[in-house]
Amino acid sequence: MKPTPARQRLKLIATSTSNRLARFARDVRQGLTENPKRLSCCYFYDEEGSLLFEEICKLPEYYLTRAEREILETWAAELTASFSAPPLLVELGSGSAAKTRLLIDALLKRHPTIRYVPIDICRTILEESSLQLLQEYPSLEILAIAAEYKEGLEHLRTLAASQKLIVWLGSNVGNLHRAEAAGFLKEVRGTMVAGDLLLVGIDLRKDRVMLERAYDDPRGVTADFNLNLLVRINRELDGHFDLEAFQHQARYNEDPGRIEMYLISKKDQRVRVDSLDLEISLAAGEAIHTENSYKYSLEEIHSLAAGAGLRIDSQWLDAEGRFSVNLLAPV
Repeated sequence: MKPTPARQRLKLIATSTSNRLARFARDVRQGLTENPKRLSCCYFYDEEGSLLFEEICKLPEYYLTRAEREILETWAAELTASFSAPPLLVELGSGSAAKTRLLIDALLKRHPTIRYVPIDICRTILEESSLQLLQEYPSLEILAIAAEYKEGLEHLRTLAASQKLIVWLGSNVGNLHRAEAAGFLKEVRGTMVAGDLLLVGIDLRKDRVMLERAYDDPRGVTADFNLNLLVRINRELDGHFDLEAFQHQARYNEDPGRIEMYLISKKDQRVRVDSLDLEISLAAGEAIHTENSYKYSLEEIHSLAAGAGLRIDSQWLDAEGRFSVNLLAPV
């Protein structure tokens, strides 16, 4: 039988652009009028930001991607072996789905076909990566959901499946404060039934120097990624940010165990955002907080899972003990 063309095996669900732009405008206004100022890291991932992040993942300083990939290469067959029937493979924040291919390969060795549900905020990257996967895997079907995580979970509740394997890679859980992370995982837990599993990549606490290098590379790719938030405000909200007037900063705050990223104003300045009818003042040295990335001890991972109504079914570390991949099951 002739394989079905890739486009016919793709269904795409997307939230409306106007709704996303309205949320972006609301959140930018709120964040830039607070003291201290902040911007949400969820807005990093427009098309340009997604491409920059893919470049970050290839940097020698950014160990997270290599460590997580090493774990998946070693253990993908084992972690997918518990599914006697093909599970619905769901991914939060799928991006280019580079590491997900390891799970797809492992599942297709055991099952003739699988259905993949990637959820990502950037529609362009989501559609491109989905079509690429469908070209590579003729027996794959994809329901792609272009949405923020919580909207994606609402769609997930409507899908009928005997078993689900939900995947959240890249230590994206670290972008949430610890209580928020447990709360969000509890929401994911609410979409799961007996037999479902949740696979979460979580970065571990470690040496300050290694962590700060990972988030402030000498080529400046991470700086460009951070500054792209201002580029996006300029483009989508008619902002007037001068990128040369800001400096990227990443520092490790050891007590809470998190990398903190900022955009630091190099001078006293006033910046107008026309679409918001907003003008803000920044003093020299003033910071706009853009991201936290929490790191976990093994004990903290157990507490995180328990707080979400989950238990650790299996846990794997890379050879250097820098990163963990955790298979969680409902309690």
